Amino acid sequence: MRPLTVPTALVTGASRGLGATIARFLAGEGFELFLTARGGRALEETADALRVFGTEIHTSVGDVTDSRHRTVLRDLVSTAGRLDLLVNNASELGPSPLPPLVRHPLAEFEQVYRTNVVAPLALVQELLPFLEQAGGQIVNISSDAAVGGYPGWGSYGASKAAFDLVSLTLAHELQDRGISVVVVDPGDLRTTMHQAAFPGEDISDRPLPEVTMPFWAWLLHQPRDAVSGRRFRAQSERWEVPA
Repeated sequence: MRPLTVPTALVTGASRGLGATIARFLAGEGFELFLTARGGRALEETADALRVFGTEIHTSVGDVTDSRHRTVLRDLVSTAGRLDLLVNNASELGPSPLPPLVRHPLAEFEQVYRTNVVAPLALVQELLPFLEQAGGQIVNISSDAAVGGYPGWGSYGASKAAFDLVSLTLAHELQDRGISVVVVDPGDLRTTMHQAAFPGEDISDRPLPEVTMPFWAWLLHQPRDAVSGRRFRAQSERWEVPA
């Protein structure tokens, strides 16, 4: 078991994009990391690149919608005995090109909800004892689509809106257990998922995920109880969304 002075974090969807960027920041902060994603090769490449920071990196390839994989993640985290930070970053966009809701395949609509709402909640349930042990923090990645009502973004946006409410409810319910919960909208980023939303279009005007680094440096050094229950925008001049 690692010394309790070493902070620990689990990041989902950590193989590339925003997840890999957050993992890189945390490795630089000295976190012992548990990383998961569906793509094995990309996940291992990310983990190898982070080991230069000298911290322990554990990987597990799998889908967070799979209960067996969530059990594997719980068992991995149990080796540390605590979890200081859970970053629910893994997300499902839905069909590409993005269809209007009136033509959206319902099976894929349900899959978006399983990935973006049900799976992260299930992961919180699995990892709750370790988060409580550490007085940990849950960071749930949202989107401006949760409030925008953008054509074509209906399933993704609705799932993120539901996830926002799940997060706020968890913040209230877990307060007495010493666990904080925050929501973060990272803004438009030049990622594989964002490209899938605009197939064949040039998205090079969007910034890379590294643009969010100043925000993470700020958020993860705030008193956890002071930020719990709040929603933040990582690319805004004012990070906190007004109530």
